[in-house]
Amino acid sequence: MIKAAVLGSPISHSLSPALHKRAYEILGVPASYGAIDLTVELAQDFLLRALKEDWTGFSLTMPLKEAIFTMRDEISFEPITEIMRSVNTLFVQDGKFLASSTDRTGFIRLLSDIPKERVAIIGGGGTARAALAALDGEASEIDFLLRSPHRSQALSLIAQKSEVAFYGMDRSLRGYDLVIATVPSGASDEIAESIDFTIPTLCEVLYKPFPTKLLAKARSLGARTLDGIDLLVEQALDQVSLFSAMKFELSPMRVALQRVGREHLR
Repeated sequence: MIKAAVLGSPISHSLSPALHKRAYEILGVPASYGAIDLTVELAQDFLLRALKEDWTGFSLTMPLKEAIFTMRDEISFEPITEIMRSVNTLFVQDGKFLASSTDRTGFIRLLSDIPKERVAIIGGGGTARAALAALDGEASEIDFLLRSPHRSQALSLIAQKSEVAFYGMDRSLRGYDLVIATVPSGASDEIAESIDFTIPTLCEVLYKPFPTKLLAKARSLGARTLDGIDLLVEQALDQVSLFSAMKFELSPMRVALQRVGREHLR
């Protein structure tokens, strides 16, 4: 039986339990999947206990995506995550947690058919790092709009093929093929107020609030938009496959999980 949960703090808003439960129902797999409010300070002790309690795996959200790298006694990291310094998935393998990023693979699929020669990423946290890892080599130029300049060094290490540059949050978004917003609620509101042109494609990773001011403004000006449900579903597809050890057709499962996610936004 699958025993899994999403970990983070705060966590009450998470739609991951609804998506995962529906996925395992479709697959006909016995499973439990909950939400556990877990701070960084308590995470290491929790994971030590979890290895002895027959857990299958965990989804990670803030603030654990980056903090988890201090817990190397309990966790092995896939090579790409060592470069990214961000993970959103833990699953048990040979008596130890293996850390992966289905945010990265989710971004790869989600953005596969979108023009992305010039990309702007708002923010520099764990989700921004996953987006950069997914786009490295796919985009020629990737510019970051950062609230905290100190994040630029870690981001530079991820980019092996694309040219990256760093700016403040007042950087104009005009001229980009794709804009990805990864900052917390409210952090992009001033950017939304400054836009009076069409962004070809905006990907907003938040689903609460929904829509964000940036997403609503971009839509009103004719942008193609992807939102937090789109990314949440895409990364969940890979987590479900890892936790269930099953391969399945992505398209019908995507449709089913999108339906669940959209219903919760009403």
